[in-house]
Amino acid sequence: MESNLNVEEISASIRNLLSTLTQAQCIEAINHVRSTLHEFSPFKNEPVDCVLWMKTGQLISNDYNPNNVATAEKSLLKTSLIQDGFTHPIVATQEPRTNNFMIIDGFHRFELSRKKGELNDRLHGYVPVVLMPQASNDKSRRMAATIRHNRARGRHQINAMAEIVRELSNLGWDDKKISHELGMDADEVLRLKQVCGLFELFGNRKFSKAWTVK
Repeated sequence: MESNLNVEEISASIRNLLSTLTQAQCIEAINHVRSTLHEFSPFKNEPVDCVLWMKTGQLISNDYNPNNVATAEKSLLKTSLIQDGFTHPIVATQEPRTNNFMIIDGFHRFELSRKKGELNDRLHGYVPVVLMPQASNDKSRRMAATIRHNRARGRHQINAMAEIVRELSNLGWDDKKISHELGMDADEVLRLKQVCGLFELFGNRKFSKAWTVK
C-alpha cells in the first residue's frame, strides 16, 4: 500500500514547528526527531546513525582511559574543532539508573568543548554525542570499547593499560578474550600483566621446565 504522505510537506511542517521554539526547545525537539528516525532506520544498529546534542554537564569521564595527548597535539585538536567544526562526535553510554552518560571515546574533545571560550560559546554548552547502549551495564565492555577506539591513535600510558588488563582479568576475562577484544597479541597481554607484577594474573599459566629451580 502506497503512502499518500509527501516528504516535502512533512519537512515543511517540521521547519515551521521548529521556527516557533526557543533554542533549548529546538535542540530538544531535534533530538526527539532524530531518535524517532533512528528507531525506524535501516541503520539503527550503527551508533553514528543518531547524533544527539547533549549538555556537557550530562557527560562524565571514565576513570580508566589510558590515552595520553601531548600539549601540542591538544592545541592542534582545539584549532581543528574551531576551524573545521565537530566532525567526530563523542561516544558515550548511559549510566544505569541515572541521567548521566559516561564517555567511551572523545574525552579530549569533550574537555576542550566545555571550557569557557570560543568553542563553548559556539556550541551553546552542548556537544554532539552518539550512544553505545550495549555497553551501558557492563564495565568490562565499556573498557574494551574505549581501548578499541583509542588504540589506532594517540599514545597509551603503559601502566594504565596494564591496570585495565588486570581489571579485565579480575572480571573473569582470560588471556584469549583480552587479546581478541583489545586487539592485542598474546605476548602483549603477557607483558602488560608483567607490568602489574601481580601473582594472581599468572595463576593459570604453565611455565616451561626452564623456570624450574634445582
